[in-house]
Amino acid sequence: MEKKSAKELMAEGVWYDAGGDEELAELRERAQDMAYEFNQARPSDLPRQRELLEDLLGSVGEDVEMWAPLQVDYGFNVHIGAHTFVNHGAYFMDGAKITIGEHCFIGPDFGAYTAQHPLVAEERNSFIERALPIEVGNNVWIGARVTLLPGVHIGEGSVIAAGAVVTKDIPAHVLAAGVPARVVRPITDEDRIKK
Repeated sequence: MEKKSAKELMAEGVWYDAGGDEELAELRERAQDMAYEFNQARPSDLPRQRELLEDLLGSVGEDVEMWAPLQVDYGFNVHIGAHTFVNHGAYFMDGAKITIGEHCFIGPDFGAYTAQHPLVAEERNSFIERALPIEVGNNVWIGARVTLLPGVHIGEGSVIAAGAVVTKDIPAHVLAAGVPARVVRPITDEDRIKK
């Protein structure tokens, strides 16, 4: 039986050598170079920005707006839905798939981290890790400086308050806040703007 590559193990969500694998190192270097190009593009040159995002990311929906600076580990595992806005300073640590739905608003200094490291120091020092996917549903608003940890799912229509650290799944149509993030309450018709 042929031994699986680190990239294949990474995609399966099992432990793999993240530090010593040449193929992964080359993929990360390519992604960093492409993110650098995106970050240096003129904000007014929207066609160039779009071209760079399409080359860097796994998929980019229609009418996506993303403001520099942007950082990724690999890029190809990031999927952004149509009509989504991503503010300055987003970092997608995309060892596993990161899916952002349609019509999402993501505040500045957002971090989506799929990588997990061993708790035991000698294992951690060997640079093994595993990556678990992150999914954000449609119509989600994520405030400034929110952190999403490996394997979490944010349900459709939910709001994650600024500064929250999401360690567990958040259901649909709720407001969540805190460290760790907890559901504060449902979002209801009472939250509509009164005219």
